[in-house]
Amino acid sequence: MPQLNRSASIIFGDAEIIIREPHPGRQPWDQEKAWEREYRNQVLKRIVQTLNRLGWTCAMPELKERDKRDQYGIAENFRRNKRVCSKGDLKADLELSGASITFQMFQNVNAPDRPDHDGRYQNDKEMHMPYLMRLEMERTRRRIRTYLCNIFSGYYFDEEWMRQHERKVGPGNLTAMERIQLHYESSVHFKGVDWEKYKSGSWMSSNLRSADGQMLEHGQTVWFTDYEGRWQRGTALYNINNMWWVATGPYSYTNECCRELYVAPPELPRVKVNQARRRKRLESLMSAAAAKLDFKRAEVLKNILFPPEESLYMIWTDRHGGAYFGPNYSGYTSDTTQAGKYTRAELKPYLGDADENDHLRAVPVRKAA
Repeated sequence: MPQLNRSASIIFGDAEIIIREPHPGRQPWDQEKAWEREYRNQVLKRIVQTLNRLGWTCAMPELKERDKRDQYGIAENFRRNKRVCSKGDLKADLELSGASITFQMFQNVNAPDRPDHDGRYQNDKEMHMPYLMRLEMERTRRRIRTYLCNIFSGYYFDEEWMRQHERKVGPGNLTAMERIQLHYESSVHFKGVDWEKYKSGSWMSSNLRSADGQMLEHGQTVWFTDYEGRWQRGTALYNINNMWWVATGPYSYTNECCRELYVAPPELPRVKVNQARRRKRLESLMSAAAAKLDFKRAEVLKNILFPPEESLYMIWTDRHGGAYFGPNYSGYTSDTTQAGKYTRAELKPYLGDADENDHLRAVPVRKAA
């Protein structure tokens, strides 16, 4: 394909493509306008042609009423450098400004924060786009990039800039290990090398101990639970203090405390570790049933939570204005139906074998009722 002699770097942003040509600098007005006109005719209009081939509709924005009275033609000049584009529910703004051309796509099919202005000001545009719309967005900007790089001799996709600034993880972008390596490059602490020397520091002993009491090693396989209590497996890579990167897949990683990591695999990896959440949820349902005088349902839930003949207690504290502990020792309440219920064994972390300890007191549920 014959090429024109223009140079520019092309980068991708959040649902956008940006063409950045080197600016010629300050020039006489006529020369500057001539350069802008040539830029518009050679590049902007070619982008519009490419969009039309892809099924997009492009038009210059309407002049506002006050701009129609502009006797100097400034508003009309700005208007020539802009296009309002659409393809179905996918919208876009194409704009030439200075030496840059930006094609920004957006939608308001799913724009929970800013549905106004067709979703133009929604944050994380790519993340909120429906799947098929995101595919069309990606297809469009890649077609524009490929066409411009073919037609202009000095146009190129600036992968180094993308690597340093965008740092997106996913197919076509960075892998999880590449992203972690970028963390190391910008870190002033551990750089991902000389692990044997680094771990021998006096400050590292508590940063290496796993949840099952074993010593963690940089690059070893570990197990941990996610927010839903599901077991996850990954490769542990030291980060800073007691925090470790864990690469769980080619394009996924997380940052976990060493006390959340297990060296030994779980006996039942398919069983959730969500006993605390389960307990809190069932207790809240039991309290709600009791508050509605649905004692039959409350008894069913109680028998799920505790052995039928088990004596239950609440923990009273004289602090916080006098209140009961909430479920799982979390929070405080003055309502006995909302208070956490505990077996005698569960009182030991706070009361030991006694019924009172300092400002705490065990209150039998039957007595409170």
